[in-house]
Amino acid sequence: MEIAEPGNPIALGGQGRDPNAEAHWMTSLLDPFQLKHLTLRNRIVSTSHAPNYVEGGHPRDRYRAYHEEKAKGGVAMTMVGGSTNIAPDSPSVFGQLYAGDDSIVPWFQRLTEGVHQHGAAIMCQITHMGRRTAWDNAEWLPVLAPSGVRERAHRSLPKVMEQEDIDRVVEDFAAAAMRCKRGGFDGIELLSHSHLLGQFLSPLINRREDDYGGTLENRMRLTVQVIEAVRAEVGAGFILSMRITGDELAEGGLDAEDCVAAARMLAETGQVDLLNILAGAPYDDLGLAEWVRPMGLPAAPHIPVAGRIRAAVDLPVLHAGGIADIATAQHAVAGGHVDLVGMTRAHMADPHLVAKLARGDEARIRPCVGLGYCVDRVNQGKPAVCGHNAATGREGVLPHVVPASHTRKRVVVVGGGPGGLEAARVSALRGHEVTLFEATDRLGGQLVLAAKGRTRRQVWGVADWLMSEVQTLGVDIRLNTYAEVEDVQAEVPDLVVVATGGWPAPPDMPGGGLAVSGREVLSGEARVSGEVLVFDEVGDHPAAVVADVLSRAGNAVHYVTPDRGLLHDLGPTTSAVALRDLSAQGVSFACLHELAGLTRAGNRITASLRHVLTGELMHREVDHVVVEQGLVAMDDLYAALKPLSKNLGQVTHAALVTGGFPFPQRAPEGQFHLARIGDAIASRNMHAAILDALRVCAVF
Repeated sequence: MEIAEPGNPIALGGQGRDPNAEAHWMTSLLDPFQLKHLTLRNRIVSTSHAPNYVEGGHPRDRYRAYHEEKAKGGVAMTMVGGSTNIAPDSPSVFGQLYAGDDSIVPWFQRLTEGVHQHGAAIMCQITHMGRRTAWDNAEWLPVLAPSGVRERAHRSLPKVMEQEDIDRVVEDFAAAAMRCKRGGFDGIELLSHSHLLGQFLSPLINRREDDYGGTLENRMRLTVQVIEAVRAEVGAGFILSMRITGDELAEGGLDAEDCVAAARMLAETGQVDLLNILAGAPYDDLGLAEWVRPMGLPAAPHIPVAGRIRAAVDLPVLHAGGIADIATAQHAVAGGHVDLVGMTRAHMADPHLVAKLARGDEARIRPCVGLGYCVDRVNQGKPAVCGHNAATGREGVLPHVVPASHTRKRVVVVGGGPGGLEAARVSALRGHEVTLFEATDRLGGQLVLAAKGRTRRQVWGVADWLMSEVQTLGVDIRLNTYAEVEDVQAEVPDLVVVATGGWPAPPDMPGGGLAVSGREVLSGEARVSGEVLVFDEVGDHPAAVVADVLSRAGNAVHYVTPDRGLLHDLGPTTSAVALRDLSAQGVSFACLHELAGLTRAGNRITASLRHVLTGELMHREVDHVVVEQGLVAMDDLYAALKPLSKNLGQVTHAALVTGGFPFPQRAPEGQFHLARIGDAIASRNMHAAILDALRVCAVF
């Protein structure tokens, strides 16, 4: 493949581009790119998002460290402040920054200085959210929109904007842009897609009959006014990007032709330097999932949408939308679809992916597999974390690059699930001699079962990467070994990590022994067919995976939960996709019912279901009942090793959460330090197990 020389300019011209003009050479992701006066060191960008690390609306130390890590890792540019609000009637609903007053400027300056010192550019996205926020939050001001059309995702009934509101919003955009410039950013991005500017543009929302409604030119009027006011405030030299829709992909919404025309209008202003293209209409949960794509949806489907606009305008184009791997990113750039590629969640999984690519370690990039844990937590009002990189968002206390220990030690890990594999990986990176015992004939733990469902099968990518790493690092892996105390002692360890997981206990109810667990179904231990009741006490992925497997096998599945909502503990994107797939397979659902008891009815089972609010009983006859109620810790080995350890199995919580040495000296005569992690402590999730492992092993 012919590679362009670094810095080779991109051909532009006319009302668009000749798609064949660049066919004689191929652009590499690592080639520099000239964005106005700014030279970006490669083509890979982390786009604007809100990780919910704000403090008082400001990007303080946690926020800064998160973005600095990506700069250290080689990203060309990090775009911060996803949905940074510019006015009090655009309140935060998922942890955004607030640039509506001057108090943020010093924090901006610290953030931009920190990123710049590592060679990356930095921009800030600003917005007015319009109807896409909550009225009963912050200052309790009515939310704004071009028309009184409610959005299902954020549920507000908006005030129809008057001319005075429009004038005020234009001024607020200009003032916030200037604060960003004073804060040291290389530029700003105006967010149109689904927010106030995009709401004026979309015929799904804008039903006005004045100068701001009707024709596309009228619906673009507010956007053009904002661009002109911002440019007048920040000057010609400041970079201005627009994040716009390339196709709403919704009946009655903006279609591809409208969006190309809108992009041309933006280019004709002469004031815009970069277009950031995405697609979809995130006005409900499934719409959000189509935009920020979790497992169960095809990856990166909207690259051609961006390419269509790139061919139509003489402006650089950036696109982010489920681009999680280097091959897809390279295709987007080398194929002429985009100039810059956004790999935002991929950077949450591995902020050093560019550095690894540059040094030829592409195979060791920790992959984003679409767990959706990051975006769903933000939409639940929680700080973002990566489902399998526990250091993300915790850069102040946990390392992405594990430092070598000054002393080589012996570490024994018992259990080859994700927590145990992470403990082995981190200990090996520290330079220790590591032995991993696994009772079964394969590594992966519960991920072996979790990957059985079609919707969530990509979860196996986590195990695949961890297994590759421990093998690369030379961990001594002993399969089919049910470790006993003597096996552990024979290794003469300095540290023992018990990652034995948990087991599903029978439900504590009359006839509970008639039920089987999800683990038994997915492992093949239990043969289940016919009409099946799946009872979900947990509200997380496991029961949904069981229902997915059973329904795809042709069984009639009834999904029952005591919660008031389905998949109660999941966020909007992963739950929407899981429920879409289950619904398409004919699964029926019932909320607010608990399983009260089971009785045998010939060859079938009668399930007694009690309404959790009224106490009313109902009965359902089925062939099988599957109960998902979490796990009981498998801690026998831990209990046997505890009196032999120096710390009696205890950890100091204050040290654990601040990145210190967590092992107290309770019995100096003990043989080793001892820790247990993950479900061997209590039934939680994969991220908790991986976090436990990193906290314990990164400092030993």
